[in-house]
Amino acid sequence: MKDSQDHLVLGRTRWRRFAAVVVPAAIAVSALMGGVASGAVPVALKVSGQTAMLSADKLDAKGFSQFGAVVVKKDGTPIPVAASQIKYAEITNLCQSVRVPGTNLVLFIRGGREAGKPVIARDLMIGMDYLSGDAVFTNIDIGTDASALTKGGLPPVGLEGQFGQEADTAVINNLNQRFYSTHAGEFHLTGMSLNLKFDGSECFSQLKP
Repeated sequence: MKDSQDHLVLGRTRWRRFAAVVVPAAIAVSALMGGVASGAVPVALKVSGQTAMLSADKLDAKGFSQFGAVVVKKDGTPIPVAASQIKYAEITNLCQSVRVPGTNLVLFIRGGREAGKPVIARDLMIGMDYLSGDAVFTNIDIGTDASALTKGGLPPVGLEGQFGQEADTAVINNLNQRFYSTHAGEFHLTGMSLNLKFDGSECFSQLKP
């Protein structure tokens, strides 16, 4: 890990270790559910509970925050997640895949594959449980109270007293992400294509430790 006054560089395997330190402190289920009951923790209601895979050659984010949150299935089952807020993002060579449960049928959505025409997203909120890549954070603050985060561009919505982090920019190359939910104020899927595959393959399959 290379750390300077203004930026933090995290390798692909080290990012996973870094998240393992930051996230569990923020997503103790009892604390989160107490925050949900009081309205202090953001909740994405009625998610399916199924995860989707996303990969990209590069995610270039302007304004990044991360904290613990909860998504809730329609039957009321809570699922703790790492919530990432991104004010503005450019995503190169995006691939998103969702498998139909119990089958080898997979839906693929792709975009941003043409040079100079990335996918553009504003006001992103992602509920994930896995992320890997080669990451560089600029002007990062680790350990900020989750209720005081501001750099992600959306109102502070983390739980008071819980661990959060934020950075002016976050650039992640070779991104792999597994997520339960994504919200975007705007999502420009440049060069979009949609197709089905029947061999069970997805955008990525192996979760690296």
